[in-house]
Amino acid sequence: MKARTKFLIGGAIILSVSAFLMASSIRDSGVYYLTPSELSAKLVADPTFHNAGVKVGARVVPGSVQRMAGGRDYAFRVTDGSATFPVLYHGIAPDTFTDSVDVVVEGRMGTDGTFRATVLLAKCASRYENAPEKYKQTRGYKAGASRA
Repeated sequence: MKARTKFLIGGAIILSVSAFLMASSIRDSGVYYLTPSELSAKLVADPTFHNAGVKVGARVVPGSVQRMAGGRDYAFRVTDGSATFPVLYHGIAPDTFTDSVDVVVEGRMGTDGTFRATVLLAKCASRYENAPEKYKQTRGYKAGASRA
């Protein structure tokens, strides 16, 4: 067998093994991103989905945030307007985490209907709002004009 043929066969084997390892690691670490309604529907359709890691994007229900003694445990409820479920989180919450804030929680849904989050991310839309009119007036902004 020629050296070139051996090299091509060896390269093909290495590429095949690499592709297999990448595909299996993506399958094992891939996480679904769902809304509470989609998560509820998946759980009804497939009860074994309780064991799957998921990310859920939702809004915190106003008045539902409870900080447990010790300060690192939180209990709150999330909703997308049609489905609501409780969330338990252990860790340090972001500074922007409050009532009615949009959150992304990552974890697993328990068989008792409580989502146990391992990651809590809070969105902060206030940083992207327009400047107040009083601020614009003091800075010389004119309606309809752009500052380039």
